Amino acid sequence: MTSSQPIKTPRPRQLLLVGMIALVVAGAIASSGLFSRARSKQDLVQWTTAQAVPTVALATLQYGDADRALTLPGTIQPYYKASIYARVSGYLKSWGKDIGAPVKAGEGLASIEAPDLDQQLAQARATLASAKANYDIAAITANRYAILIKSQSVSQQLADQSAADAAAKKAVMDANEANVRQLEAMQSFKQIVAPFDGVVTARNTDIGALINAGSAAGQELFEVSDLHRVRIYVQVPQAFSADLHPGLKATFQMPQYPGQKFDATLITTSNAMNATSRSMLVELQADNPDGKLFAGAYCRVDFLIPNDPNMMRVPATALMPANRGMQVAVLGADNKVALKPIQLGRDFGDSVEVKAGLAPQDRVIDSPPETLQSGDAVQLASGTPASTAEAPSQPPKR
Repeated sequence: MTSSQPIKTPRPRQLLLVGMIALVVAGAIASSGLFSRARSKQDLVQWTTAQAVPTVALATLQYGDADRALTLPGTIQPYYKASIYARVSGYLKSWGKDIGAPVKAGEGLASIEAPDLDQQLAQARATLASAKANYDIAAITANRYAILIKSQSVSQQLADQSAADAAAKKAVMDANEANVRQLEAMQSFKQIVAPFDGVVTARNTDIGALINAGSAAGQELFEVSDLHRVRIYVQVPQAFSADLHPGLKATFQMPQYPGQKFDATLITTSNAMNATSRSMLVELQADNPDGKLFAGAYCRVDFLIPNDPNMMRVPATALMPANRGMQVAVLGADNKVALKPIQLGRDFGDSVEVKAGLAPQDRVIDSPPETLQSGDAVQLASGTPASTAEAPSQPPKR
């Protein structure tokens, strides 16, 4: 069926207007695409740049306890200890004090029978009596000549000879008298006595035993110890020697008294290192009113060493091995990295003690990348506390 209506043809002006509108729309679409692509490229560059800067977190610095515990073995010794030897030779006649017996100063421990010494003393006394008799005669003769010389009944030479003879006889008498006193003093050593108040801790002789005088040829007869106060000797490693000083308090324990602690005070140090063990001998003292502490006993000494206020601990994950030791990465104010060598102290497993190399205000990076170098720029991880990022907490007040 054929339509009877005529078809309208668009005018040229309308076609031109439609073409211009289409051209404008096409240009806008093209421009939007170009701008979108440029923005995406810029975002990609920024993201790539951001990914090239490492993201790090800060480690929390911890400060040690107020005191550090140091446990070392020690040996208990008496406050005074005397090894007693004989001064005269002979045989042991008797002994009156056995081991463990308390004694007072001057109290007898044993008696020695010395017949040789007794005979020497008897001979010396007889010689002294003879010398005294000779001197008496010479003195009388000299006095008589001194009287006769006034009347010129004797010569001056004879009077002088008698006076000189009397002086010589007196010198002989004095020498024999001194010998007698010496032997009498030696006889007093037949009685062995305690040198001070204490306890007999050793007896190494018995009745009838041959006794030789002196410590070279003879043996130790008794040992007396003063245990009212004891000395405790401890070998301290060189690393801790600078922390120990007189007056430092300590406690010690003994195996025979489980769970019981005794107080002690450090009195002095030897100020010298043992070349073999590289340790220093220190002496502590403790009261022993109950007599529970014995000479030669082993004990475990616990020192409480004051901590250095500048000492700090860092996590073990913050350490970076170096060719000549250990170092950590520190974050500066401009987010630039600085590698600092440090000196380590004790190892606590999850953390280590830093003895030198760090300041309280340093911001230490935790788990730093292995490729991190001094001067590298880094960025902090999101959610990092402001206090941790700015500075570590201050050391505890002492």
